[in-house]
Amino acid sequence: MRVLVTGGAGFIGSHLVDRFLREGFRVRVLDSLDSKVHPNGCPTYLPSQIEFIHGSVTDKAVLREALKGVDVVSHQAAYQDYMPDFSRFLHVNAVGTALIYELIVQDRLPVKKVIVASSQAVYGEGQYDCFEHGFLLATPRSQQQLARGQWDLLCPHCKHPACPRLLEEEHTNPYNQYAVSKLAGEKIALGLGWIHGIPTVSLRYSITQGPRQSLFNHYSGICRIFVSRALSGDPLVIYENGCQTRDFVHIEDVVNAHMLVLEKDAANGQAFNVGSGRATSVIEYAQLVRDKVGNDVEFRIPAEYRTGDNRHSVSSIVKLQVLGWAPKHTLSDILDDFIDWIAKSGGVPEQIQDAYSDMKQAGVVLAASK
Repeated sequence: MRVLVTGGAGFIGSHLVDRFLREGFRVRVLDSLDSKVHPNGCPTYLPSQIEFIHGSVTDKAVLREALKGVDVVSHQAAYQDYMPDFSRFLHVNAVGTALIYELIVQDRLPVKKVIVASSQAVYGEGQYDCFEHGFLLATPRSQQQLARGQWDLLCPHCKHPACPRLLEEEHTNPYNQYAVSKLAGEKIALGLGWIHGIPTVSLRYSITQGPRQSLFNHYSGICRIFVSRALSGDPLVIYENGCQTRDFVHIEDVVNAHMLVLEKDAANGQAFNVGSGRATSVIEYAQLVRDKVGNDVEFRIPAEYRTGDNRHSVSSIVKLQVLGWAPKHTLSDILDDFIDWIAKSGGVPEQIQDAYSDMKQAGVVLAASK
């Protein structure tokens, strides 16, 4: 069988490429090699036996060529950033996904399955419980609230702090440009897949981490930023008060989830969370990084916040567990593997971008008044 992996030169895509090759697939990769992620061009870790096509999922002619003779599509290509170029998110993440189905239908391609990379971001600010008013889908904290340094999410009725719930698949509520674009792409895929008889599965990744995570991409986030700064002896800058929680999953667990839903017809037409199901605060993460690296770096908490960030995001993984999947790796494993990969890659690059300064200049990172 031949598989097309869009975004196959990237972090998640390249690990899927390796797994498909081990499983005996013929692998074709389509990747734009965005300079923000791949400043040195095509990465050396891509195996020589793949067929590589340089181009974008938004280019109809290129995508048509990439889809020829394909049995399975693993759609990992996406635009990810914190910068305010809002329209590009929809163009790549939603229109690019629609174009895959457009070509499958127009050209009557015998694609057996499409697996689409979605994101935990589709839940927006998340799902909460108020002691007095019960379940609520949260509205993002206002700029006025954040500017006052009031970090906790409040019940809109009684104004008391609400308690975060594990995020369940049926309650999506996106607000920022990335989240909206990923849910749009997911709905396009599942909807057109159903109408046209193309088996489709959407996987909503939590924060996926491990070897090959780009050291250049702003969006690669806390793992890249904290580890690279700790290795360099620089302070770890923590937004809000550091008590916000996230859900981190190892790349190998994501790949295992992908291969499971590929084999399971029972997964078709559905979206599944892929995460750890465990909450980790940013302060806890920073402490673990410091312990792993061994540098006694300081933590800097300047009462700043990043526009569009959620307070808490931790996914329920029960639905995928029912199909037979479970995460096998801990956050400690993630950091060990990432730090080892940096060492084998020659250390932190000198030309690494200063994402923090760029985001402050663009008005993405703002300071509270207190």
